[in-house]
Amino acid sequence: MSDNLTRSALPHTVRTPAGTTVVTPSAEIDLATAVPLTALLDSLTCGPSPDVVLDLTAVSFIDCAGLGALCRTRNRILARAGRLRLVTGDCRFPRILRAAGLDGVFEVHPRLSGVLPSPVVI
Repeated sequence: MSDNLTRSALPHTVRTPAGTTVVTPSAEIDLATAVPLTALLDSLTCGPSPDVVLDLTAVSFIDCAGLGALCRTRNRILARAGRLRLVTGDCRFPRILRAAGLDGVFEVHPRLSGVLPSPVVI
């Protein structure tokens, strides 16, 4: 059996700077990894007004299961009056969204630094 079919979890990091939850998955978001990622995102978006950034700059591949996980997360966040932003890092991901008919559905940014609030200097 191929390694791609036996993976059970997506490597990721989660941090919360200034009240914004930043989830950074890596590798691939596909049929094998979308389920654990969805479970994580469901747990992070169960409260009111979730503010989530998905930093996808380390993701090398995403399939329809991965896009489904992103759509589910977007719908959960909007239903709870929250905000979801995607950080893509390059032009490939927006092309994938366009091809899937999801162009304009997500708030997409090229860099994480443009999404997070600047530190307050006193």
